[in-house]
Formats: sequence, structure tokens, C-alpha cells
Amino acid sequence: MRQEFELSFQDKITRNTIALILAGGRGTRLKQLTDWRAKPAVPFGGKFRIIDFPLSNCVNSGVRRIGVATQYKSQSLIRHIQHGWSFLDGRFKEFVELLPAQQRTEESWYQGTADAVFQNIDILRRHHTDHVLILGGDHVYKMDYSKLLADHVAKGADMTVACEEVPLEEASAFGIIGVDDAWRVINFTEKPDNPVHMPGQPEKALVSMGIYVFNTSFLFEQLVRDHDDNNSSHDFGKDIIPYLVPRNRVFAHRFFDSCVNMAAGIPYWRDVGTVDAYWEANIDLTTVTPDLNLYDEDWPIWTHQEQLPPAKFVFDDENRRGQAIDSMVSGGCIISGGTVRRSLLYSNVQVRSFSNVEDSVILPNVDIGRNAQLRRVVIEKNCIIPEGLSVGFDAVEDSKRFHVTDRGVTLITPEMLGQQVHYMR
Repeated sequence: MRQEFELSFQDKITRNTIALILAGGRGTRLKQLTDWRAKPAVPFGGKFRIIDFPLSNCVNSGVRRIGVATQYKSQSLIRHIQHGWSFLDGRFKEFVELLPAQQRTEESWYQGTADAVFQNIDILRRHHTDHVLILGGDHVYKMDYSKLLADHVAKGADMTVACEEVPLEEASAFGIIGVDDAWRVINFTEKPDNPVHMPGQPEKALVSMGIYVFNTSFLFEQLVRDHDDNNSSHDFGKDIIPYLVPRNRVFAHRFFDSCVNMAAGIPYWRDVGTVDAYWEANIDLTTVTPDLNLYDEDWPIWTHQEQLPPAKFVFDDENRRGQAIDSMVSGGCIISGGTVRRSLLYSNVQVRSFSNVEDSVILPNVDIGRNAQLRRVVIEKNCIIPEGLSVGFDAVEDSKRFHVTDRGVTLITPEMLGQQVHYMR
């Protein structure tokens, strides 16, 4: 009986919540992968895009009124959402609504995360919800937002910040949170050069995940106040949270308490914001037991589902065998007499005879020519890899044509190959 009550309590909260996903960022550290698309539109996991993770978390959590604020090169993101996220039923007040920067309140684009919400304040007011859930569109994770919302209500919070423990050496990229015994936030520092470790855990820091819950009327008050402050940069981390912590009831919520499908009891949350991190997170999915479970039927990741034939493997000669080992191969792929090892192939990839692909991430619609030798590469959509091309064996030589990271991962795009591609990415 108690469990049924808790479920109905959480269900009532989620039904009275609207989520706003901030998906307007470029993600410059991903280099040429974001030359033609916003970071949330970058492909991930063989068939998804990064934006699919917060969107799926919303739907699976019961939060089915969702706005997506877009800005930087958003066309492919908009098209993806239109094609893949039109299944919600407006008759039940369910929707995914696109909110491109429109200069609704003044003649400027989104100036910061708080300003992006402020510029859509009239749209949020229209829906008369009790709570607003604010999310980033550029992280990969699985989280039950209903537990976050229930925690917010139970503590009588004005604002709740979802937080995660990260290694201290990585913490300077995040907002650092200090809490008391009741998990009330007592201090907050945005991206400090020398982050403070958690009490009793010198190797870790407690950081903001950029996931916030507000009581709706309280949020509107703070957005208007911040908008009128000429000294503010209109950002949640830099301005809103530091202002609220000493004045209002701001609480932290442990991601551990709402993470879905933890491997070995460790919450999965990745910022795939660099080429190295992007490569590593994709390659991890090819392992026997990856940290991120994409096979969970209870918490599926939804996306635009292309109608493609099954992957195909052809030729079985001794030196010309179509095969993929310790790899993930998506629909529409043809492995024609080539070998793929420890790699992730997105849809419609063709690997031709005598080619070898190892430890690589190949995005959709790539054609890999005969005798190509590829190792530790990320290949952008629509590339035609020339016959006999060898990449990943000589970093100095590779860097003359392609982008090579400090960890030796090589990014290849059509432009680097001198190919003109007019397809939307």
C-alpha cells in the first residue's frame, strides 16, 4: 500500500511538471563534429543522438510536457525531434515543443542558461504547472526524474540541484556544491581553479549536474529579478544559484538515488564534450558489460527509428571475410569482405574488401574503400574513405590532414578529405 501511495504521489508531481531542455550550445571541444550541428544533435551509441537521453528520461519518468530551447545551428536537431518525438499525445497535454531563440522578450539571442529560460517565460506560464525541471541537452545518462521531483517536494525546497561525485582533478569544469547533514546547499562555487573536496573524501568533489527543479512561481520571480540585474551574466551556475543559496531553501539531490541501471553500483553520467571522451564513451558500449545499458526494456532510449534492412556480412574466404568482432553494427551496414574489431558502426556504413577497422567510431553513411586500414578513428557522417587509406599508425603524418587528439584519436570529416557534402548532419 505504501509503495502504491508513493507511486501515485510521484505520478501526480510529474504530471504537474514541465521540463525545459537547454539544447542551444555548440560544444566547441568536439571540434569539427559540431561545425554543422549543435552538441545535443551529435550522434551517440550507434543509432541515437545525445538529446535522446534527457528526452527519454523525461518520458520514462512521466514528465511528458517538454520544451527544447535551441539556438546554435539547430536545423538537424529540430528535424530529429520532429521525426523522432512526435508520438506524444496532445489530447493528454503531452508534447515536445521546439523553442528556438526568437528574441521574444528583447532584441538579443540567449545570453546565458537563465536568460534562455527567461526568454520563454510566457510559454512556461501558459501551462500552469507546479514545478519546472531544467535540463541540459548535452550529457549521456539515465535518470528517474520522478525521484528527483519527489525529493524536492519532500524537503520543501525552493530549488533542488542534482549532484554527482566526480574525481577532484576533473571537478574544476563544474559547479562545486557544499551541503550540510540534511543535504541543504550551504555554498556553491562555479568552476573554481582549485575545487574543494568532499568531507572525508579527499579524492572527490560534489558537483552540479546542471539539472534543476524549481517551484514554478519562485522560478519566475528569480528570472525577473535576475533579468533586471545589469551586473548579472544571466546564468544559473554563475548568478542564480550563488544568489539563492544564502537566502532561500536550496537542496542537493544525489544522482545515486535516482540513477537507472547502475553498473556495479556506480552511477553513469558522461559529458562527451571532447573528441577523446566521445570516442571512449562510444567504444565502451562494445565491451561485454558496458557501463551504460542500452538493452534495458524497462527504461528504453527512444529515438527516430529509420526503416533500414538488417546488417549484412558477406564473403568467407581466408583473406576476405566479412566479420565484426567485439563490435556493435547498426542497421543498413554491409561488411563486405572487411574486418571490424572493437568498433561501433552507425547506420548505412559500408566496409569493403580487405579493409580493417579497429577501435573506431564510424558515423552514418560512411563508405570505407578497399584495403583501408583504420585504427582509433572517429569518422564523420557521409565520408567516402579512399581505397588504401591508412590512418591511426603515424600521428605526425595523420595530423597533416586530420585532427589528432592528445590521446591519439583521429577525427576525419568530409571536408578534411576534400569532399563536398551537402547533406544535413
